Amino acid sequence: MNHSIVTEFIILGFTQKPELQGILFLVFLFIYLVAFLGNMLIVIAIIYNATLHTPMYLLLLALAIVDIICTTSITPKMLTSMLTSEYSISYDGCMSQLFFFTWSLGAEMVLFTTMAYDRYVAICFPLRYSTVMNHYMCAALLSIVMAIAVTNSWVHTGLILRLTFCGPNTIDHFFCEIPPLLALSCSPVRVNEVMLYIADITLAIGDFTLTCISYGFIIAAILHIRTTEGKKKAFSTCSSHLIVVSLYYSPVIYTYIRPASSYTFEKDKVVAVLYTLVTPALNPIVYSFRNKDMQAGIRKVFEFLQL
Repeated sequence: MNHSIVTEFIILGFTQKPELQGILFLVFLFIYLVAFLGNMLIVIAIIYNATLHTPMYLLLLALAIVDIICTTSITPKMLTSMLTSEYSISYDGCMSQLFFFTWSLGAEMVLFTTMAYDRYVAICFPLRYSTVMNHYMCAALLSIVMAIAVTNSWVHTGLILRLTFCGPNTIDHFFCEIPPLLALSCSPVRVNEVMLYIADITLAIGDFTLTCISYGFIIAAILHIRTTEGKKKAFSTCSSHLIVVSLYYSPVIYTYIRPASSYTFEKDKVVAVLYTLVTPALNPIVYSFRNKDMQAGIRKVFEFLQL
């Protein structure tokens, strides 16, 4: 049961300096549009083209949907606040934002691991790929992703709902994230911090380790490719994926593994931009737009729109 007496929070946003508000609005609007439109294009292309209804592209479809939910749960509210100077958000709205963001955070981490496993099977066991990564396996993996993400989100949101917020109600961040909410609570947050540590170790560090192991096997298999051109292409793909994965996991691990008393919100806002906006904008470019099959699928979508 929620014992909070706070009915709304004030989200300070990225900065309170008027001279920077206009520039930051344009920057964040541009990144959001790249992330939203890029991922939406992937969703339409994969759904529209039957040739892309394979496990690899269904996982990319899931990643694109997660990225859309992640950015849309945060950015429109932030941009509206910048335009209207209305920084308040209701208690229920804050908890809803927290739930959807935490869900997308967990789903994205598990999806990265699942996609790495898919590429591991494809490259290391190409003859067995269609047998191992069939549609039943793909459905099972996506079900696991959903179950883990929902469980993770319910646990953290439920623990936040149990906290008492008796004032102040000012969130020194640009959205309702767990660390700044813990800093505002006037009830003990030790249980919340312990669950954050557990989630960070199992989801963030665990998934990152499994992803790196998968790519380690992939790189070992690439070394056996005889042609130099083949090696360069495979290494380019793997390195791009690993850079995006590292860019996502590093700030997440940094943000959630510390106690509430050590949060430095000015720095944490910059760090949070990496996994809330930058990575969702990069994912379509790194995982999809450089792929010839995806390029063909996107062209078909544009040809259909021009009819």
